[in-house]
Amino acid sequence: MRTLFWRIFASFWLAIALVAGLSLLLGHALNQDAWILARHPGVRDLASRWIERYEQRGPQAAQELLERHKHRRHVDVQVLDEAGQPLVRGTFPPRAAAFEARREGHRLPWRRLTEDQTSAASGQTYLFIYRIPHAELAGWQRDSLLWPVSALAIAVVVLTLFSALLTLSITRPLNRLRGAVHDLGQTAYQQHSLARLAGRRDELGILARDFNRMGARLQDLIASQRQLLRDVSHELRSPLARLRIALALAERAGDEERARLWPRLVQECDRLEALISEILVLARVDAESSQPQTVDLAALLGKLREDAGLLAPQQEIRLEMEPGLQLTGWPELLERALDNLLRNALRFNPPDQPLEIGARRDGERLLLEVRDHGPGVAGEHLAQLGEPFFRAPGQTSAGHGLGLAIARRAAQRHGGQLVLANHPDGGFVARLELPLGGDGKV
Repeated sequence: MRTLFWRIFASFWLAIALVAGLSLLLGHALNQDAWILARHPGVRDLASRWIERYEQRGPQAAQELLERHKHRRHVDVQVLDEAGQPLVRGTFPPRAAAFEARREGHRLPWRRLTEDQTSAASGQTYLFIYRIPHAELAGWQRDSLLWPVSALAIAVVVLTLFSALLTLSITRPLNRLRGAVHDLGQTAYQQHSLARLAGRRDELGILARDFNRMGARLQDLIASQRQLLRDVSHELRSPLARLRIALALAERAGDEERARLWPRLVQECDRLEALISEILVLARVDAESSQPQTVDLAALLGKLREDAGLLAPQQEIRLEMEPGLQLTGWPELLERALDNLLRNALRFNPPDQPLEIGARRDGERLLLEVRDHGPGVAGEHLAQLGEPFFRAPGQTSAGHGLGLAIARRAAQRHGGQLVLANHPDGGFVARLELPLGGDGKV
């Protein structure tokens, strides 16, 4: 849910609606006849007081009330009955009607208002005609602006505070994100530095959670690369040292001894080249940037089975695959990972036992398994398998400990994992568990 978007969107529309509403209220209220009749002190409550005076004390008392009111408020009043006849003389000056007739179509010097009022006692209806000079009306309107202007000022203050809070709710998290980006660039990033921001349930919270995952991933990659660099430096020393010793011996040896040392030099060069090749493959797994594509899983497993048969012709290799499996990923990475698992299994599997390859679906996962019938691995070393250059104690077969690391990185690149375990019936099983999408594809 785009909470932050709707918050900003609603805030702007609320501000526009509030200011527009107050402007309309201010513009209409001060010029509406009903507003003037209800608010102006020269006409407010005059009709009810005049009706009470007229019905209780007569026309003379009612006329005196209008004259005193004009002297005090400068408002002329005339009262008519239901037939349109004057009930009292009123306070309109003589020939007022003739003056209005001559100024027809022009602006009169006063504002004319009318009001019907029904007596609660007698039920008779009276028509009141008011004539308020524009100067008097303008003065009252200026005094009446105090309340609308105050309301508008309050609205501006409220909107300012609200805008400030909204701005702070956006800029503070962005400042924290900026600080986290700076720390990440300086390799001083702490994974929990955005924990509070990540708890928000809006776009900034989503961004903080994604940034935390990215930061954790980058830190893991940096740590992995540093560890790989240390391991590579350590592993390269041994073949280089052997090469240096063999070269030193060859320099002092005669032709016969030199001919005997030459195969040793070639062997060490081959080992060094194979080690560098595996290191490059491991580095390319993390740097793979091509788009995933559909993998012909049956063809891939068939090719791997054929290649393994060429390496160990005497070895029986069984392939069991569920029909209809589809896979989307990086074919070269998967081929390299499964090839390394098969080569490891061939090193330990006895010739009289079959090596088993399986491909099946388990719920929302695709399982690719390679099982051998060898001695397995001690339980305390299972957790370290798959780390670059790690070799279980007592292992005598050739290798640099990078095959399982490449397979693990390939599984992670596909969003899955590599599971290494001893089989309950004996032997060892290496299993790639890859997630399936909603359409049955990885």
